Amino acid sequence: MCGIVGYIGNNFAKKVLINGLSNLEYRGYDSAGISLINNNSIHTLKTKGRVKDLIQLSNIDKIDGYCGIAHTRWATHGEPSDKNAHPHNNQNNTFSVVHNGIIENYNELKDFLISKNYKFISETDTEVIPNLIDYYYKEGNDFLHSVYNACKHFKGSYAICVISSFCPDKIIVARKSSPLVLGKGINENFIGSDIPALLEYAKYFYFIKDNEFAEVFKDNIIFYDKDLNKIEKNYKEISIDSSDITKNGYDDYMLKEIYEQPKSINNTLNNLNFETLDFTKEYLNNLKKIYIVACGTAMHAGLVARTLIENLCKINVEVDLASEFRYRNPIIDNHTLAIFISQSGETADTIAALELAKSYGAKTIAVTNVPESSITRIADKVLYTSAGPEIAVASTKAYTSQVALMSYFSIYLAELLDSNNNSLLEELKEDLKNIHDKISKILNSTNLQIKDIAKKIYNEKDIYYIGRGLDYCVALEGALKLKEISYIHAESYASGELKHGAIALIENGTTVVSIVTNPSLIEKSISNIQEVISRGAKTIIITNQHIDNDSFNYIIEIPKTNEYLSPILSVIPLQLLAYHVAKFKNLDVDKPRNLAKSVTVE
Repeated sequence: MCGIVGYIGNNFAKKVLINGLSNLEYRGYDSAGISLINNNSIHTLKTKGRVKDLIQLSNIDKIDGYCGIAHTRWATHGEPSDKNAHPHNNQNNTFSVVHNGIIENYNELKDFLISKNYKFISETDTEVIPNLIDYYYKEGNDFLHSVYNACKHFKGSYAICVISSFCPDKIIVARKSSPLVLGKGINENFIGSDIPALLEYAKYFYFIKDNEFAEVFKDNIIFYDKDLNKIEKNYKEISIDSSDITKNGYDDYMLKEIYEQPKSINNTLNNLNFETLDFTKEYLNNLKKIYIVACGTAMHAGLVARTLIENLCKINVEVDLASEFRYRNPIIDNHTLAIFISQSGETADTIAALELAKSYGAKTIAVTNVPESSITRIADKVLYTSAGPEIAVASTKAYTSQVALMSYFSIYLAELLDSNNNSLLEELKEDLKNIHDKISKILNSTNLQIKDIAKKIYNEKDIYYIGRGLDYCVALEGALKLKEISYIHAESYASGELKHGAIALIENGTTVVSIVTNPSLIEKSISNIQEVISRGAKTIIITNQHIDNDSFNYIIEIPKTNEYLSPILSVIPLQLLAYHVAKFKNLDVDKPRNLAKSVTVE
C-alpha cells in the first residue's frame, strides 16, 4: 500500500518520478506528491487525488532537478488531503521523506519532538520521520547516521527514501517489513516500492532486506547492514515483456487480465517444479495437519485447495485468514505443513503468520506471483504462479493461477502418497492441461450475454451469491469481486444455509447468482434456487450441467470439466459480471475506492 519512486542521475528526475507513480497507482491513489532538489534546495508539490491531479498543478512545470522522490498514497493516518500527502518535510525544509508502512509509536515520538520545539502540520505518522532525522543532524551526526539513529526509534513497518538539501548528491533508503527495490542504470539509479514502477528504466535490481540501509548516488550504491557495516549485494536481472504492464489495447487492466487467463494458467502449469520441495511419502504420512493461510481472494483459492487435498490425499486441512491466524494460538509443530498464498508476496498479515508458523517448527511454503518478494525470502520453499504482473487491484488471473497451481499440487501429493485412484489423477491432469482452451471458450461465448445481464442489474443495491461445496468457494470470490469494484452490497452463502437466516433477506426483485457445477449436488442446488425464486428473486445461473427450467431468468453455460477443477471455469463469468456492472456505473474498475493492490500494513 502506497507507492514510492526515487531517482538520481544525469537526467531530469521529474519525468521518471511521474511515470513511476503512474505505474504504481494500484498501490494507492488518494493523494500524490513529489520532492526535487534544485540549487541545493528542496521543492515539494503534493495534492489530494491522483497522479493526474499532481501533473495538473499550475507550478509543477517550474520545478525539476537531477535528484528526487515521489509518492502515491493509501491513507493510514489522517484523511486524504493536501497536507497529509507525501512527501513530508521537516519544518526547515532541509529533509524530505516518502514512507510506506506505519510508525506505530509516532505519538510518542511526536510528543518528544514537540518538547524540542518542533512543529507539525499534518495528521500523519510519517511527519515524525524528517523531523527526527533533523533532530539527530543538529546533534552533530552526518546524513546517514541521522537516518540510522531515527530508524532505531521506529516501531512498526517502514520503507523510506530521504533526500536532504545538505547532501544533494544522494538519496538514503531504509526498510523494515515493507518492500523496496533499487534499479541499476548507467550514471543513474532508481528506487521503487515495486519493480513495475522501474521496468521502463532498468532491468537490473537490488533487493533491500529488513533493517538494511543504502546510500544511493548517481553512479554508485553503498549498502549497509543493521549496524551500518558495509555489505556487498549482487543485482539480479529481471525482464518482463512491456505488454505485461500496459493495457495493450484494452480499456482497463482488469479486462486485459481477465482475457489473459488462458495464457497465465498455461504459464503457471508449465513452470511448476514440485521436486524442489523435497517431499517424501514418509514426510507426508507423518503430517498431522496442513494449514493454508491467506487474505481475501488468495484465501478463496485456499478454500478450493482444501477440498482437493482432503479428498485426494486424506490429510486434514485448515484454511485461515492471515489476519486472524496469529491471534487464535494455532496448534503448530514440526508435523505441520503451512502454505501461505499471496499474489504480491508482500501481504503484511500473511508474512507475520508465516513467521509465526516457522517459529513453531512447521515446514512453510510460499505461493506467490512475484519473484524476490518478501515472502520468498522467509518461507522454506516457494512455488511461483508465474501469472505475469497483475496491475488491476481486483485480482483475476492471479486467482485462477493460484487455484490451478494448488490443484496440481494436490495431485502431486496424492501421487506421492499413492492415496487415490490413478485414473482420477490422470483425468485431472488431462483436464488441467486443456483448461486454458475452456477458459477461452467461456470468454468468447459468454461476454456479450454477461454484459447484457449486467446492464439490467447494475443499479441494484444488494446481490446474493449461493453455491454448494466448491461452488460455494466460487460464490465467495464472485461476491468479493462485485463489491470490490462496483460498490454494490454483495454477500455469499452456502446454499444449504439459506433457511438458517439468509433467506430473510430475499424479497421481490432481489438478484441471486447461483453456481451449479457439481453433478452429485444438482438436485439440492436446484431446490435451493427454487426457494429464492418463490420469494420473488431474479436468478442468474452459472452451470456446466443440463438444467431445463423456465423459471430461471438467466443461464450462463460453461464447459464441463472434472468437478474438482470447476472453480477455475465458473469464476470467469463472475469476473466478467463484476467488470461490466462497474463499467455501467462509470466506475474506475482498476482503482476501486479505499483499496490498494498490495496490503503491506496490518
